[in-house]
Amino acid sequence: MKQRFLTLLGLLALLAPLSIQAQEEVKIGRQNITVKDGRMTPEALWAMGRISSYAASPDGKKIVYQVGYYSVKHNKSHHVLYVMESPLPTSPQGGGVLLTKSDKNETDPAWLDNETIAFITCGEIWTMKADGSDRRQVSQTDGSIEGFKFSPDRQKVIVLKSIPFHGSIQENPSDLPKATGRLVTDLMYRHWDHYVESILHPFVCSVGDGFAIANDGVDILEGEPYECPMEPFGGMEQLDWSTDSKCIAYTCRKKTGVAYSISTDSDIYIYNIGTRATTNLCKPADYVAPEVEPTKTLRTQAVNAEENLKNMPGYDQNPKFSPDGRYVAWLSMARDGYESDRQRLCLYDLTTGEKKFLTETFDSNVDDFCWAHDAKTIYFIGVWHATENLYAVNLKSEVVQITDDWADWGSLQLMNNGKQLLMERHSYTAPADLYAVTPNTKKPEKTIITQLTQENKHILDQLQKPTVQQRWVKTTDGKDMLVWVILPINFDETKKYPTLLFCEGGPQSPVSQFWSYRWNFMIMASQGYVIVAPNRHGLPGFGSEWCEEISGDWTGQCMHDYLSAIDDAAQNLPFVDKDRLGAVGASFGGFSVYYLAGHHDKRFKCFIAHDGAFNLEAMYTETEENWFSNWEYDDAYWNSDRTANADKTYRNSPHRFIEKWDTPILCIHGEKDYRINATQGMSAFNAARMRGIEAQLLIFPDENHWVLKPQNGILWQRTYFNWLDRWLK
Repeated sequence: MKQRFLTLLGLLALLAPLSIQAQEEVKIGRQNITVKDGRMTPEALWAMGRISSYAASPDGKKIVYQVGYYSVKHNKSHHVLYVMESPLPTSPQGGGVLLTKSDKNETDPAWLDNETIAFITCGEIWTMKADGSDRRQVSQTDGSIEGFKFSPDRQKVIVLKSIPFHGSIQENPSDLPKATGRLVTDLMYRHWDHYVESILHPFVCSVGDGFAIANDGVDILEGEPYECPMEPFGGMEQLDWSTDSKCIAYTCRKKTGVAYSISTDSDIYIYNIGTRATTNLCKPADYVAPEVEPTKTLRTQAVNAEENLKNMPGYDQNPKFSPDGRYVAWLSMARDGYESDRQRLCLYDLTTGEKKFLTETFDSNVDDFCWAHDAKTIYFIGVWHATENLYAVNLKSEVVQITDDWADWGSLQLMNNGKQLLMERHSYTAPADLYAVTPNTKKPEKTIITQLTQENKHILDQLQKPTVQQRWVKTTDGKDMLVWVILPINFDETKKYPTLLFCEGGPQSPVSQFWSYRWNFMIMASQGYVIVAPNRHGLPGFGSEWCEEISGDWTGQCMHDYLSAIDDAAQNLPFVDKDRLGAVGASFGGFSVYYLAGHHDKRFKCFIAHDGAFNLEAMYTETEENWFSNWEYDDAYWNSDRTANADKTYRNSPHRFIEKWDTPILCIHGEKDYRINATQGMSAFNAARMRGIEAQLLIFPDENHWVLKPQNGILWQRTYFNWLDRWLK
């Protein structure tokens, strides 16, 4: 919510920072909930605090971090900031001191020096001392700031602000201010969950005494109709300052309309503060983009290392300058139109112009990275065999694995003068907490890991943790597939349990040790279910060949893998009740459920599909990111010369097998889901009921591809388990 100061004090704030001495009490904070019988409930899940942004002070002695708390009663969240002393690796685990004393959200913390924290509240940048005192508003934009990053010398700051955009939706006449209609003139008129009538631009502003930010910011994309950061999930990680504070590296896909909708080709640019000149690091100056048929797949393009390095036609994002200023590294995908291509780490030498990929020997995705203090090593996280662990690569492309946990390590940054990494870690049985990692690249087994926060200890201590197991199952093409099996709490090996086949989304998202506030395996196990979660063909972490098997083959090997996993469990795990099996999933997992409903040969007793594609012909033109449909389906359904693979895809769309549906199904969908439109879930439900099949439709008018509001989240969980209990217990 934006806030405008209308008092004399607010007017004076235009000339000097505003110091606030007293603020309201926090209305939503850490939840104290009592759990019965050690079983996680939806209410306990939503009572947990959620750690997000975090940063270490320059000297590494303090850490500031953000936690979101959710009130089911008030149906809203409150984001607060904590600060804690950074312990040495041998120190006992600790927790933070609450800094936020207002009912306003405080987010995006960053250190300006060892004693000063910058953050956002009400769309403005504020500063405070590390103990929470001396709060000052240092920006004056009427609440329009959505992100910031100060330069290393603290003389400049990048601020993100939205500007009007009418490239796809025409501006309504000024004499019709209450008109709600939108005249659409091109594609990408809506993205993820909103209509695109504004785009983010980065502005460079001067910083004065007391970190006061001037209002004379320069739009580094002035006059350009492109967004930076990129929709729908990009943030400040897509921009970085050079070490000398003279340049900014930023991510941008400089396309609009149809061209934007069919391409993933984004680039890394360098903007010179002094000259205001921009250089593209990904493409030569004489590069001319090839013409592309909007309805044709780009999947036949070859992965040619030399050509990829020259023109870099895929996703390139998240640049980071090396500490010595010589290099820029970023995440890079090789092929245009493929949003799930293998994500490599690219290195650019600013002195020679040479580019190279550093992680060719790591046949999976680099998900995040940071430079070591000496500028000779890069630490990164990536998924392999269904876990997300920490690795290091030197400039000779030699990769070393540092951690080997049944867990997922999250984003990372240097701390303690480069001696340690500040990281986030979670798993199937533990939500995110912060850790200090002292890496040892020569002897990884000597790496020291220290837990820093225990945000939800007061809840977790009341809960029984399920047992997590791994199985390797033979697929129908003779390969070995890793399958997670999660056992119910109070597990009794002499009993038989209802069992859920979990179908992953993406379609190329790993079934690693994620912690979810919807698809949470711990709460499913607490409700007495065995979960079978296969890492089917099409998932990263098992090599590129395995991962790419699914592209253009949504109903082939991956569906055989699902059935192989559940058949193995039913036949070889004595505690699995083969007469009480269910299949559940979201997104591509929802599509999988719709397809399996017509091809399961009476294995399952019920289904749940959330935000799944049901009719692929309709999906082709309904989704906003058309590169996805082109890549996955091969071709438009109306093309008479469409490929045999495209023809197979459309012939195997789930809606064509409704006559074989014979099992109760719950369909869930959000009406603000513009990736997979709500008509898909409605169509599936309507078809099931017209066939006389027991079915329910849980529709959320105000949710997107996810369910984000507390009361909707509780309703989701209750509906989910009521449906499962009805048919499997």
